[in-house]
Amino acid sequence: MANVKTEDEIILFEREMKEFWTKLKSVYGTEQISQTLALRDSCKESIKVLSEKWSKKLKEGDQMIDKIQEYSNEILQQSQRISENQEHLTEIKSNERLMVLISLFVFALDEQLQFVFRHIDHKDPDKPYAFTLSINEQGDYEVTSCTPPLDCIAEFQLKVRETNNFSAFVANIRKAFTALSYK
Repeated sequence: MANVKTEDEIILFEREMKEFWTKLKSVYGTEQISQTLALRDSCKESIKVLSEKWSKKLKEGDQMIDKIQEYSNEILQQSQRISENQEHLTEIKSNERLMVLISLFVFALDEQLQFVFRHIDHKDPDKPYAFTLSINEQGDYEVTSCTPPLDCIAEFQLKVRETNNFSAFVANIRKAFTALSYK
């Protein structure tokens, strides 16, 4: 009996739903339904356009990430080259110090000391820049030759006689050669 009552209620509910739908159609009419469908289609089209636009933006973002990674790799390679060049420069400076020591030894034997600098002119790194040094009768340092000639040699000689700072003297001559190479 309860089963029959439930079936009657379902039939009644379905009938009421049909009546409601019929009333709804008459109240809103087919025009509103058409507008709603058109609005739905417009929303779908807008979503499609936005999806394409965001998909394009996502691809551009991926390309930017790839470029950043590429630049990062390039920076890493350049950093490695800089590190290698610094090691090479340290080696060159070490070799120059060794040459100074050897030259000092020769100076002690021959009473003349010749300094030959390389890696001064960036266009011609093997080009030699040299000066010869001796000690005159008064016991002062004296440059006996300089190739290429420097106008500031006399000034440097006076300074080394005042300060007795030999390493600054040699460094200043090297700087003067470097400045000359840029003229």
